[in-house]
Amino acid sequence: MISLCMIVRDEELVLPRCLDSVEGIFDEIIIVDTGSKDSTREIAEERVGKVYDFKWVDDFSAARNYAFSLAKGDWLMWLDADDVIEGENRALLSEQIAALDADMPDVVMLPYNVGFDENGRVTLSYERERIIRASSGMRFEGAVHEAIAPRGKVIHGRAAVSHRKLRPNPPGRNLSILEKLAKRGLEPRMRYYYARELFEAGRLGEAAENFRLCAEDGSAWIENRVSAQKELSDCLLCLGRREESDEALFKTLRLGAPRADLCCEIGRRFLEKGDLAAAKFWYELAPKQFGTNPGGFVHADYGGYIPYLQLCVIYDRLGEHAVAEEYNESAGKIRPDSEAYLANRAYFAGIKAVSPFKEEVEATISQKEEN
Repeated sequence: MISLCMIVRDEELVLPRCLDSVEGIFDEIIIVDTGSKDSTREIAEERVGKVYDFKWVDDFSAARNYAFSLAKGDWLMWLDADDVIEGENRALLSEQIAALDADMPDVVMLPYNVGFDENGRVTLSYERERIIRASSGMRFEGAVHEAIAPRGKVIHGRAAVSHRKLRPNPPGRNLSILEKLAKRGLEPRMRYYYARELFEAGRLGEAAENFRLCAEDGSAWIENRVSAQKELSDCLLCLGRREESDEALFKTLRLGAPRADLCCEIGRRFLEKGDLAAAKFWYELAPKQFGTNPGGFVHADYGGYIPYLQLCVIYDRLGEHAVAEEYNESAGKIRPDSEAYLANRAYFAGIKAVSPFKEEVEATISQKEEN
């Protein structure tokens, strides 16, 4: 038996869509309302019957774990109200669930699609611990950006969950929660998210210090440390401290092989300085590094589209227009409607149109000189 567990609050715009996408898949659906003021509760009651209440205590893990505690299933899966199971992923999820009793995993990791381009192409996807064996005792941790630390037998499935958010989170909500936690002390993962919230709020000095503390904390998850070091660099750049920013960026290399996004950012710094050889090296490395750090959150464009466009620029500046055009076409295969790709394509067409005329003029001048 498998239970779907959800926590909701003011989700009338998205909850019906979510429940439609999972209809017929689960043995039971547990919905916990944390204080809705719209018609969320009525929608949930009409679709699944009983809805449970949980007094909001500024702790997402507490709410999710309460939902888990109400479930009768041997397996527990969680979704947000603005998540959906789309297309072939319904069948893949049903297959995954059907295999649970035979596979007996403690955790099933599934892809989480959270970024999309204008054509619906997935640009950011990472794995989340999505199905938990109830008897494992594993539960959510963290007041915000809550997660379950996988242990035991972990398997990796193909059924993707898509996060189709229609509106942003309430402004300041996460920062308010994290500021309360900060007064009591933050564990490394929460400090990383605290720094991100401070950065978004424009409190750059505080953000930089918390990114630094997270990056230097040997007990933190390595991906949090790498991301914190990268975002410290971004923060310092916003503060106008360019030299310190460059130093912080290169410190990411002390933590392991560079991710594709780091390769692109290092390449960009060299390109701005006019060092085409160094920039070329890093942009050529980016596609090779994409996907080598499965725990990191790296936008898909860093694995091809962005480095190919930048290599187009570099080779054009080097006067190697044919190679530059090839890289532009590679970027176009990934995003054929991209304005940058189309503008570059027109540029190269213009060069080709001028070239025959230029060669004809040069030949005429040469002939006159010989006469």
